Amino acid sequence: MTATYGSTITGLGAYRPHRVVTNADVVRETDVTEDWIEERTGIRTRHSAGPEETVPAMSAEAGGKALAMASVDPSEVDLVILATATKRDRIPGGAPEVASRIGIPACGAFDLNAACAGFAYSVAMASNAVRLGEARNVLVVGAEHLTAYIDPDDPATYVIFGDGAGAAVVSRSSGNDIGPVVWGSDGGRAKILGTKWADDGREYASMNGPLVYRWSTKNVPPVAREACVRAGVDIADIDWFVPHQANLRIIEQLSEILGIPDEKVARDVVDTGNTSAASVPLALSRLHESGRTKPGDTVLLLGFGAGLAYASQVIKMP
Repeated sequence: MTATYGSTITGLGAYRPHRVVTNADVVRETDVTEDWIEERTGIRTRHSAGPEETVPAMSAEAGGKALAMASVDPSEVDLVILATATKRDRIPGGAPEVASRIGIPACGAFDLNAACAGFAYSVAMASNAVRLGEARNVLVVGAEHLTAYIDPDDPATYVIFGDGAGAAVVSRSSGNDIGPVVWGSDGGRAKILGTKWADDGREYASMNGPLVYRWSTKNVPPVAREACVRAGVDIADIDWFVPHQANLRIIEQLSEILGIPDEKVARDVVDTGNTSAASVPLALSRLHESGRTKPGDTVLLLGFGAGLAYASQVIKMP
């Protein structure tokens, strides 16, 4: 089978829960200080979902905004992909509910769990479906409810994670505005970032921060470089760099290694925290909403995290 169409991102949308959690709020639940949090993570605030702000509910809000920006009617969506690792009910998947909430009739719908790399994985799959003529428009959503998995006795995870959803519409195009994906995994070291079961019967996020930092800053930059090569773009010509918003220190180190100037780097993590699969689309949406981007800007996306899974591609802004 050969590609028949091009693919492009035509719309973006975001949803951040109403409750904003400051570092001052966090320190009341832990034994760390506000300075400790900001020095190690760069995070100042994050959002925490309420009982009604479920993964499907947040996804539908973000997805509806993305469709509106794209001027795509729900009836024109053929596939919904929901990237998430934190939907509490494993069965059924959340994507069919997202489609139903938005009013998308009888579309294909499935969940994808590549954790923090989930959005990049999903964009690649959506692009392939569009290019092969299997779908006209694909709604891709990255959404997480990570605050349901944080333990106040574990500051390494309690202070960084937040909730939210970001979405993109991938549509048919005459050009190829979504570059080839570079993806992979390192399952032999998967246990440095995942979950654990506590004595109280709850499942909590678990992370070896120093090992995650060393692994990501050593192994992820070559992936980003290769994505630029495959897209036929010099990394110096990238207009924006939108990596997974793990923490500010990792983002700054990756940017320095890749030689990307500070003014071209998304830093949504400062106000939104680490939202895993939602982090890249949330940061992408915020860049668009800020008015700092223009249609056709070249953006390097880079997702990496639990698994250890990673993925990168070059796209153009809608």
